Amino acid sequence: MRESAFQFDIVIVGAGPAGLAAACAAAESGQRVAVIDNTPWLGGQIWRGEQANPVLPLAREWLPRFLRARVTWLDRTTVIGTGNEGNVRALLAEHPDGPRKIVWNKLILATGARELFLPFPGWTLPGVLGPGGLLSLVKNGWPVAGKKVVVAGTGPLLLAVADGLKQHGANIVCVAEQAARGRVLSLGVQLLRFPAKLAQLAGLKARLAGVSQRYGVWPVRAVGREAVEAVELTDGRKRWTEACDLLACGFHLVPNLELPGLLGCALAHGFVRVNEWQATGAEGIYCAGEATGIGGAEGALLEGRIAGYAAAGQLARARALFAPRAASHRFRAALAGTFRLRPELKSLAAEDTTFCRCEDVAFGRVKAFAHGRAAKLLTRCGMGACQGRTCGAAAKIIFGWEFESVRPPVLPARINSLLAQPKA
Repeated sequence: MRESAFQFDIVIVGAGPAGLAAACAAAESGQRVAVIDNTPWLGGQIWRGEQANPVLPLAREWLPRFLRARVTWLDRTTVIGTGNEGNVRALLAEHPDGPRKIVWNKLILATGARELFLPFPGWTLPGVLGPGGLLSLVKNGWPVAGKKVVVAGTGPLLLAVADGLKQHGANIVCVAEQAARGRVLSLGVQLLRFPAKLAQLAGLKARLAGVSQRYGVWPVRAVGREAVEAVELTDGRKRWTEACDLLACGFHLVPNLELPGLLGCALAHGFVRVNEWQATGAEGIYCAGEATGIGGAEGALLEGRIAGYAAAGQLARARALFAPRAASHRFRAALAGTFRLRPELKSLAAEDTTFCRCEDVAFGRVKAFAHGRAAKLLTRCGMGACQGRTCGAAAKIIFGWEFESVRPPVLPARINSLLAQPKA
C-alpha cells in the first residue's frame, strides 16, 4: 500500500489543550496547520467526551474555536517515526487507510502525559485500574453504578476522578492520597493566588461531601481471587482493609517523551527543555503542555498558544502571554512539591510481584540488575507491547534508571507502515 503525502507550514502532534491552542494561534496567524492525534476525538484524555456537547468551561471555549479555525485534523493518525529525506523534514505516521508522510516546516509537540503506576502485590488483578483509565471507560459507557470504588495514589486527578465516578453512580469508599495532610493544606493556601483553581477545588470538595478523604495513606496490597475484592491501606503506622469492587490507583502523571527523544529534543529533570518561546533547541521544533511539566489544562493552553504564535513568527503576541505563563509555572511547581512521592512507595513490591506486565517479569528478577539495559537484555523487561512505558517509568522511580535513547517505531506499527520509511 502506497503512503499518502501531506505538507503543511506547521504540524502539531497531539490534540489535547496544548495542541488545540497551538493550532488556533498558528492558523489564526495565517499558517497552513495540521493537528495529528491517534484518537478519533479532540481534546486529549482530559477533554474526552466533550467534543459533541462540551460541559467543562475551557472545553466549551476551545473546542468550538478550533473547529472554526482553518486547521487540517488528522485523526486516528499515529506518528511512528521520522520520514526525513534530504532537506525535507517529515513524520512517518500510520492511519487505518495506510501509511502517511507528513511534511513540516515547523513542528510543535504536544504529546501530553500518561498515568504513573508503581507495582505492589495484587496490582495486576482485574478491577485494578488507573484513575484516568477507569473514568475514560465510564465515560464510554462502562457501568459503575452501585459499585464500591477505592481511589488511591496521588495528585489532583484523584478528586476529579472520584467526582466523575460518583456522578455515574459509583459508591466511593474513600480517596487515599499518599501526600501528607500538611502538604495538601499548604497547596490550598497557595491556591489563594489562583482564584479559578480554588473555585474548582471548592466545587470538588462540595460534591464529594460525605466521601472519606484520607491523607498520608497509600495502598500496599490488592486482595482477591479472580478479581479485586479489597485493598489493604496503610498510613505508615497501621494497616487496614477496605472492601471494594474496583481500585482506581495511580501515582500522578509522567510525560510522553518518546517522540521528543526520537527527534533530538533535550531533556531536563525528566521533561522536555524549552526556551521562552517553547522552542526545544532542535531545529524548528517546539514543545508545549505536560511534556514540559505537569501543570494542568490552563498552563498547557498558555504554552500551546505561545508555541503556536512563536512558530508562526508572531513574537509580540507570544510575549504578551509570558506573564500568565509564569504564574502557571508557579502553580506547576506547587503541584510537584505537594505530590512528590514518599520513599515508602519504592518498596511496595514483593519478590514475586509482577513488574513488567507485558513480558511477565517479576520484581525480584529486575532488581538484580544495575541498570535497565541489562534488565532488558536478560529478562525482556520493557520489550513488550507498551514498549516500556509502564515498567520504564516505574523503574526510574524505584531504581533511578534514566530515560534511554529511543528507536523507531515509537509506537507499535504495522509492517506496511514500517516499509514506508525512507531507506537509510
